[in-house]
Amino acid sequence: MGRRRPGDWLGGGGLLLLAAAIWGFAFVAQRAGMSHVGPFFFNGIRFLLGCLVLVPFLLRAGARRSAATCRSAAACRGETRRRKIDRKTAVGLVAAGLVLTVAANLQQVGLVTTTAGKAGFLTGLYVVLVPLLGLLRRQRIRWAVALAVPLAAAGLYLLSVAGPLRIAPGDGWILLGALVWAVHVQVIDWLVGRADALPIAVTQFSICGGISLAIGLLSETPSIAGLAAAGWAIAYAGVLSVGVAYTLQVIGQRRVEPSSAGVVLSLESVFAALGGWIVLGERLSARSLAGCGLMLAAMVLAQWGARRAARGSTL
Repeated sequence: MGRRRPGDWLGGGGLLLLAAAIWGFAFVAQRAGMSHVGPFFFNGIRFLLGCLVLVPFLLRAGARRSAATCRSAAACRGETRRRKIDRKTAVGLVAAGLVLTVAANLQQVGLVTTTAGKAGFLTGLYVVLVPLLGLLRRQRIRWAVALAVPLAAAGLYLLSVAGPLRIAPGDGWILLGALVWAVHVQVIDWLVGRADALPIAVTQFSICGGISLAIGLLSETPSIAGLAAAGWAIAYAGVLSVGVAYTLQVIGQRRVEPSSAGVVLSLESVFAALGGWIVLGERLSARSLAGCGLMLAAMVLAQWGARRAARGSTL
């Protein structure tokens, strides 16, 4: 993917932060939607909706590329080679869709029987798992990230868990989903160096949406009335949480290493708490505010370390 420059982190980190904000507020929509439709049907509709939102942009980008005039025959051949997706990349695109399918549905099924706060904490634990999985890819863990990861995990706990952490039936699915989300971050990191953002997004959304919808139609009993009642939740979760936020993740990860990206994306729990405060009128306790502070400190630490590393400093 090439060496990431200091300015890259600022732009990429901002996109990932915006994605985390959209996902944080989406917890409200995801729980509200499942009052009317099942988890697999909900995910199927919202991911296919997110895919449809992006298809016009994908077609427009393809048309622009086709209409571009090459300056020489050699340039044309180079452009053709650059656009061609090889077999390994195609397998990676399918893998991204399958991993996303597993992660999204584990989270959605878990949300049926656990609280949004605890789900946010358990999902956010991928901030710890991403750098550990990175070791398998021979990714170096900088000292700033090594400090930021447990700091973010501690903040997640203070923010999301009010009392003793007891494992409910749905928590196991959420925790397993956290592992799969960590795998997804690493898969996307591998893909962004081999394919453009829009093809990655559309491919993984269509795979996830198609599989989820098929399972939902076979195992659940969706109705037109339930679909209409969950309309606003599906619209938010589909257009913003899927179509916009996941695409921002792909673009942002072009500029941010996986471990630092995990720290930023874990801030979705902070925005989930803010969403509960703003939308649902939930009170933020001093404990919750302390958790938010720790997570923000972790993001700043990861950003500072990434900028120094990009400038060639010894960390």
